[in-house]
Amino acid sequence: MRAVVCGAGIAGLALAGCLGRKGWDVVVLEQSPRPREQGYMMDFFGPGWDAAEAMGVLPAVRELGYAVDRLSYVDDRGRDRAGLPVARFAGALDGRLTSVMRPDLERVLREHAEGVAELRFGVRVTGVRTRPGAAAAVLDDGSDLDADLLVGADGIHSAVRRGVLGPEEQFRRGLGLHTAAYVFEDPEAYRQVGPRFCLTDSIDRAMGFYGLRDGRVAAFAVHRTDEVSLPADPRATLTEVHGALGWIVPRALAACPAADQVYYDQVLQVEVPRWSAGRTVLLGDSGQAVSLLGGQGASLAVAGAWLLAERLSRAASVEEALGSWERRWRPVVAEKQRVARDGAQWFLPASRARRWARRLALHLAALPGLDAVVTRGVVGRAGGDIHALAARAD
Repeated sequence: MRAVVCGAGIAGLALAGCLGRKGWDVVVLEQSPRPREQGYMMDFFGPGWDAAEAMGVLPAVRELGYAVDRLSYVDDRGRDRAGLPVARFAGALDGRLTSVMRPDLERVLREHAEGVAELRFGVRVTGVRTRPGAAAAVLDDGSDLDADLLVGADGIHSAVRRGVLGPEEQFRRGLGLHTAAYVFEDPEAYRQVGPRFCLTDSIDRAMGFYGLRDGRVAAFAVHRTDEVSLPADPRATLTEVHGALGWIVPRALAACPAADQVYYDQVLQVEVPRWSAGRTVLLGDSGQAVSLLGGQGASLAVAGAWLLAERLSRAASVEEALGSWERRWRPVVAEKQRVARDGAQWFLPASRARRWARRLALHLAALPGLDAVVTRGVVGRAGGDIHALAARAD
């Protein structure tokens, strides 16, 4: 059986490694000329942790992960106004939590896929052709690449989804935010951040910072906007929107790299009526994006890929596998999307009252016994044992 996976991100690479190790002939197509270096720090826990353990990559993920000491919200002078020791959050998850840079997680999954899958960079998919029992990716040179299974793991702006279900606009749910991420060098900023994940305690816009092992600082930015289109010059937009913030923000903005080294996009969720059509399936953000507000996008991408590979290895046909995978996995994704939408007002307060309420909630979370309550509010229900989901009869 041959699988063509469009997209060498977290979901696509995870599926490629899993299917390749089950004897599938796997080709991964990625439009970027090389592995991406941009991306932000992600908390990795939940069902993805279990899937990474089953795949045998968890030790590598943990090795590259960061043990963040504290989540701190700071004022314009860098003073801690609210926060939470990460150990409390990790304790509520039985220690099954690490923080990892997106490029590092992709590197682990890429190494897991190498040798069992063919990775082709610099190849753009422009469309999809379907026929009974097969599908094909249409490439930008006009050629087709046939497959027994065509996987759209090409992100929120998926070309595969567009080819199967139509224009993007009808499936995306904007959450009224834009986000950006980049890495810069500044020894003084690195010293001030320390082992914490720091966020400005601001309204309608915020920047966050964390130190990396090589001495650089990773920056994360988010702001409220109804604008759908993305700016031609992300650096100019970041300076205009965040320039009035204090602490190390001016230093970070002055050190912002060229536009091609900045990740910038809308904060979106993707909701589609069905995840598969014939031999074509949507995986990860192309069909199940929860947005960065959900905090589990990477976890769900890895777990969803592992579960899909398991169903494909157990079902009598590809079509049956795709149907049973969606029935198992859709309720989990829907619940995480709901948690993300509900948490938007706390993630980036729109008023002083909301900011005060967030401070109070974080102070209360430090009290014994309340850490588990806060964790459930942030991550929602666990979503079930993925091994049980894989084995469960329809």
